[in-house]
Parts: sequence; C-alpha cells; structure tokens
Amino acid sequence: MTPQTAETIIQNAYVVTFDGAGRIIADGAIVINGGEIVAIGDTSDITREWTTDNRVFAGGKIAIPGLIDAHMHSAQTMMRGLITSLAQVGNLRVPTWREYYVPFEAALRAEDVELSGELAYTSMLRSGTTTFFEAGGPHPERMAAAALSTGIRGSVSLSTMDGGSRIPDSMLMTRDEAVEANVRVVESLASGPGASPRVTGGMSLRQIITCSPGLVVDIHREARKRNVKVHTHLVEGTYEIDHSLEQFGLRPVDYLIDLGVFDETLHCAHSVFLNDADIGQFASRGTSACHCAKGNYAIGHPPALEMWRRGVSIGLGTDGVGSFGTLDMFRVAMLTRIGQQLVHGTPVHNRNDVRAAEPLQMAVNGGARAMGLEKQIGSLEVGKRADIVLVATDSADAAGYSTAEAFLYDCANGSDVHTVIVDGEVVVSDREVLTADVETIARRAAERQKELTAVIA
Repeated sequence: MTPQTAETIIQNAYVVTFDGAGRIIADGAIVINGGEIVAIGDTSDITREWTTDNRVFAGGKIAIPGLIDAHMHSAQTMMRGLITSLAQVGNLRVPTWREYYVPFEAALRAEDVELSGELAYTSMLRSGTTTFFEAGGPHPERMAAAALSTGIRGSVSLSTMDGGSRIPDSMLMTRDEAVEANVRVVESLASGPGASPRVTGGMSLRQIITCSPGLVVDIHREARKRNVKVHTHLVEGTYEIDHSLEQFGLRPVDYLIDLGVFDETLHCAHSVFLNDADIGQFASRGTSACHCAKGNYAIGHPPALEMWRRGVSIGLGTDGVGSFGTLDMFRVAMLTRIGQQLVHGTPVHNRNDVRAAEPLQMAVNGGARAMGLEKQIGSLEVGKRADIVLVATDSADAAGYSTAEAFLYDCANGSDVHTVIVDGEVVVSDREVLTADVETIARRAAERQKELTAVIA
C-alpha cells in the first residue's frame, strides 16, 4: 500500500489522548493535515501508512491536548505583582475587582490592551495553554489582534456594565450602547477583515450587581441569536448574594433563572457560593462554569469537584494575573487538586477523594465543554483541531516516575512544556515562542507598567 502524505507527523510520543475511553499510546504518533488530526495510533502503524517531509520526533515527551484557560482577564496582565506590592504596604480595599481591577482597566489605551494580550498569550503558550476564554475587558478587538499574531486560540469579549457603584465613567455604557457594542465584537470577528475561526468574539456581563436586568436579558438574547456564549462572574462574593436578595428577593442563580437566561449560553466564572439546588440547576440546564483555584479558596468553599462529578461543564481558569501572577494551567490544576481535597475529601476523612487525572481533565475536557468547543478541541482524536502540547520528561522532578502519566498528573508544570502546536502550526519549539519577540514584549510591558502603577495606588 502506498503511504498517504501528511503535512506533519508527531511520532514516538507517549500520547495521553484525554478521550472518552482514556486511551494512552506508549509509543504513539499523530498525523496532521489542514490543522486537523487525521490519524492517531502506534508509531509503527502510522509511519507505515503515512509519510511526510515534516516529522516531529517526540521521544521522551508526553503528547497531550492543549490546556484551556476558561476564565482569563487579558487587560489585567500589566497588573502582575501590583496587588501583592500594595498588600505589603497596607490592607487592600474590597472588593478588589471594583477598587483596583476595573480602575486599572479604565486607564488602558487600545495599544496597552494589545500589548497586554501579547504578554499574556505568549506566556500561556510557553506553559502549554492553547486556548483562552476572555472574561471581558476594554478594547477586545486589540486582544483579538494579539491572539491572531501570537497564534493562540481564543474567544474575546467586552467588559459590559450599565450600573454599579464606584465604577469609572469610561467603563459604563447605556443598555443600548452595551448591546450594540457586544454585537459589534461578535460580528466583526466573524466576518470582518482578517477574520479567523481560531479567534472569535463572545459577549460579556461583568456581574449582576453592575448589570441591569434588562441588559442581562438583552445580551443573552443577542448571544443566542449568534450562537455565542455570555461570560460573567457569578457568586464570587457574599456581597453578590446579599445584593440579589435585597434587589430581587432571590439568590443569584434563582434570579438568573427567573430572567430566563440560566442556560447553556451562560458561562459563570468562580461559582463559589453554590448550594446543592444551585448545582442541580447548572447540571440540568447546561450552564457552564469555571473554577479559579488561585483565588476561589480565599473566598469560600468552591464545590468544583462536586459540579464536575454531577456533569456540569466546568473548566479551570487562571483569572488572569491580577493576583497570584502565574498563567500556568498546570499549577492551577495542582491547586485544584489540593484545594478540592480539602473541601471535598478531608471533611469526610477520604484521603484519596480527588483522582489524580481529574484536575487536568477539568482543564482540558471541561474547558472545551465550557466554551462549547468539545467537537473541535479538548482531546486528541481524529477530526479535532491539532492543538497539541509536548511535555518533556527530562527535569529533575520527572526522574524516577513509574509511568509518564503519573508524572503528568503529579508534577508536570509549564516549564516542562517543550513544543506547542495550535491549529497544526508549531508556535513553541524547544521552549521558545516562534510567533513573537518575547523579550521586546516584556521590556515594553515593564516600561508601561511603571506608568500605570499610580492608577491603583
């Protein structure tokens, strides 16, 4: 039989597919054509059936699907370390999102947001994140430009508020302005100049205490028309529950159900203060969520594992770098494992409650489902986009592991990422980003950060 020709073949990898069967191929190969996985199997079989001029030899590396950051604030990237520095001087004002994050975003120029995106997305790619779900910020068109140039996959959206206290005027819109602006983001990225299916527009509502009921309903309606998600923050603090009870006589989830918007269109970041009935509503209505392990445990006892096991489409997210500045989703997965053991297992004296693979499954499978992209990404399977990460096993921490997947689940982190492929294109090779000048981006961002620091001091 004459071998078929492929654009790229990754071979001799330890392939952890994250598919529904949990398939692992000890000496595996992946065939890529047109940005898509067209074959996957044992290296011996693939190399007999396929040929190529572009082989990636992945001996000693683990091949996994790209990680997915299901809640990311691109515009806050130049805040890295500022909150920690302020906390060393005195107590922080609360809530931090209103007192620091939103004023910082309000001070950004369009070019600042693009630079923030370049800084964030190159960092994410270097640590194995191939897809991000933007929470909503200023100048989303410049986030999209940064995503397109760096090679990452993502959905961007606009920070949307038509009310709330102590919100900078520049961050507020009327209800009609907010709807029009959200529609423009979605439609311009779907069919405007340079449009790419790799970077799309979504819609956003900052949270229910800054968005009127009419705006919530209108944005949801326009999102459903265009088959895009609405990204929001939900039950991130007790103040939100108090507000909802005072204004509407209902807890937040029940309020959104009452408005008719709590369905598969809505994506709810944080989701910390949920009761059993709330979780049931997430599961039955298809509403997605994101667990942000860097910050959620300072807020309450997030039921992320319970949601995951009850079938909620819940992913993991970094929440950006406003606090705890890493964008490494491997570290977020580890924090999830430790935190959910404390929340879910320790109270009932179950030392082994969180299974080793679950946090990374949430970051891969869960993230894809939360974004509505499970048919495109989230596992290594024929027909899915070729978003692939090769994790090296040559670090000191990797030495002596009985199996490669045990190292992957227990100990791997972003610094172990060797190669990253998005849509079939190599964007990171030998730990170096190929699509951007990382040093120049970092230098420019450091200079601009100094000028912006005074905004939130």
